[in-house]
Amino acid sequence: MAFPLISAKILKRNGSMVDFDGEKIKNAIAKAAAIVGELEADLPERMTEKILRLLDEHYFQPEKAVGVEEVQDIVEIVLMRSGQLKIAKQYILYRAEHKEIRAKKQEEVVRKAKHKQFEVIDESGKKEIFDPGEWEDRIREIGKDFSHVSPQKVVGEAINLLYDGMKKEELSLAILNATRTLIEQHYEYSSLAARLLWDQVEQEVSLALGETAKNSVEKELFPAYISKGISLEMLDPRMAEFDLKKLSDAIDPERNNLFHYLGARTIYDRYLLRTRERPQKAYEMPQWLWMRVAMGLSLNEENREEKAIEFYNVLSQFYFISSTPTLFNSGTTHSQMSSCYLNTVDDSLTGIFKSYGDVAQLSKFAGGIGTDWTNIRSTGSMIHGTNGASQGVIPFLKIFNDVCLAVNQGGKRKGAMAAYLEIWHSDVEEFLELRKNTGDERRRTHDIHTALWIPDLFMKRLLKNEDWTLFSPDEVSDLHSSYGKDFEKKYIAYEQQNLPTARKIKAMDLWKKSLTMLFETGHPWITFKDPCNVRNPQDHCGTVHNSNLCTEITLNTSDDETAVCNLGSLNMSNMVQGGKLNEDRIRATVKTAIRMLDNVINLNFYPTKEAKNSNMKHRPIGLGMMGYHDALYQLNIDFASEEQIAFADQSMEMVSYYAIFASSELAKERGSYESYQGSKWDRGLMPVDTLALLEEERGEEILTPKTAAMDWVPVREHIAK
Repeated sequence: MAFPLISAKILKRNGSMVDFDGEKIKNAIAKAAAIVGELEADLPERMTEKILRLLDEHYFQPEKAVGVEEVQDIVEIVLMRSGQLKIAKQYILYRAEHKEIRAKKQEEVVRKAKHKQFEVIDESGKKEIFDPGEWEDRIREIGKDFSHVSPQKVVGEAINLLYDGMKKEELSLAILNATRTLIEQHYEYSSLAARLLWDQVEQEVSLALGETAKNSVEKELFPAYISKGISLEMLDPRMAEFDLKKLSDAIDPERNNLFHYLGARTIYDRYLLRTRERPQKAYEMPQWLWMRVAMGLSLNEENREEKAIEFYNVLSQFYFISSTPTLFNSGTTHSQMSSCYLNTVDDSLTGIFKSYGDVAQLSKFAGGIGTDWTNIRSTGSMIHGTNGASQGVIPFLKIFNDVCLAVNQGGKRKGAMAAYLEIWHSDVEEFLELRKNTGDERRRTHDIHTALWIPDLFMKRLLKNEDWTLFSPDEVSDLHSSYGKDFEKKYIAYEQQNLPTARKIKAMDLWKKSLTMLFETGHPWITFKDPCNVRNPQDHCGTVHNSNLCTEITLNTSDDETAVCNLGSLNMSNMVQGGKLNEDRIRATVKTAIRMLDNVINLNFYPTKEAKNSNMKHRPIGLGMMGYHDALYQLNIDFASEEQIAFADQSMEMVSYYAIFASSELAKERGSYESYQGSKWDRGLMPVDTLALLEEERGEEILTPKTAAMDWVPVREHIAK
């Protein structure tokens, strides 16, 4: 019997990646069972199936490499848990015996290598002598600007990974893996490992393109790369219309040296474009990735070469990094570049199953999903069409979970989805248990995130230790779209009606259960409905019903609008220069970043019409930041200090100031967004002004400081104009 359950890679002891083969596990178990005389006819297959299911569910992931030893540990665990103790013991002895054999072979390899007697096989099949000194010289040249790297130490570590009959490319991999093991000794080994990886990628790309370069692969073969991508129907044919010579001249291969190993490895494994044949080969170099993204975001610009170079410079110097979907898809034939999507599910079978199709399409092209399920009627409520009783929201969330598993993000990373439910929904207690590892598996969702959407009224009841009433949404349909004082008034009115499905619970009991589950499973996340809506710039266009996958985006959703997040991050560690924030660099980088984010909206591939409708109408963009703690290190600021709080205020105000101003400059050039009229921006309200609105809604002071260090008058005037 073959075991096709898992299509995964496994990391061998020498650092190479090979296809996983479940037959090897079955054969090893069969041999161990035969030796101890307990070979039942189907025992090896039964044990192997258990092992494979465990690996498939908990170990094999697109972004995670699993080693041979780790798999063998799982085999031992499953055998012992299944009561096959004699077979497990024999398997352990088998592993120990082979470990000793490998050690003896390795001693011989080390001896040969040291005496220049060890042979490796090149691409043509010819044997060559491995010379440690040549590799030491090569490492010395690659890391000539390092002062804490020892070439002798790297080669010495690599020798322990060699074996007889090794191919030349495997030797390069052994050198790289040896360098990786030394990273904890000094960070320069991380940079060295990145450069060794790019050396290997350069050879792989040259083979994939079928061309070689005299001096610089990244500058000379760039046009060939564009041609290759278009011929494979991966790159947008419009990419060939750029002045490729001008763009090639702008590429700076030295910027590859900015990578540490983890970043380089992530770029190689997940982001670089690959050929279609198996085994796939990367045909994209890292600087081509940055230029591809820049070109893809410049397709509609009048002076597109200049803009592509401007965008390339902020990306390749790590000043600003676009979100993962933009890096995946910009410049490709399916340029889905938005990060996250937020939608609301309608309370009907048609609406529910349409949402499954929508999120599948959105996830396929690398979007993260946040879905509001509050509309779905609760368990036991009436189904008018059949006169039966509803099973509630939980079974539908189980299917939502399975969609998340089945449709990953373009085969490059796992599907990522979050389910939101308002805390007054009658099924909320079962919702809290969705991530538990015990109970009925048909009512568990281990692969999606869960989040509570909490109105202020619940927190008021909690603080007073009062009752909280749970409702079925089909009986209180307007609560879902209400917030603040309006929600509170309607909620209390419904409590007084003694509705058939309404039931009371202590707010404190529900809160304790929420926190218990949060500590036990990491879920549900705690998110707050009223501040998100009261401070919402688009409060004239509807209600914010939920957030996204990562809870940082709050946008309106409705039946005909799936909200879209278009994201990127400013790298704060590169905004520090000479012991202080470089305001000019922040201003220039933010201005470029805002233009890049706005361009995403027009150039984006939209998997659903609801997403396009929302994004084109409201044009939301999100400029985040990363590298904050690196900036604190550079400035020698203690994390837990008043100085850090002051720096947070200073830096984030500066980013916000230039981001909002840059957006208003775009409005001057391109016109304001379609739903601008009536928005808080149109009413002269800046984000800091909305704190007063929240104070008024709550009837209590909010202690967040409202002072500003920068002069916001020019920004306000520019927006108004």
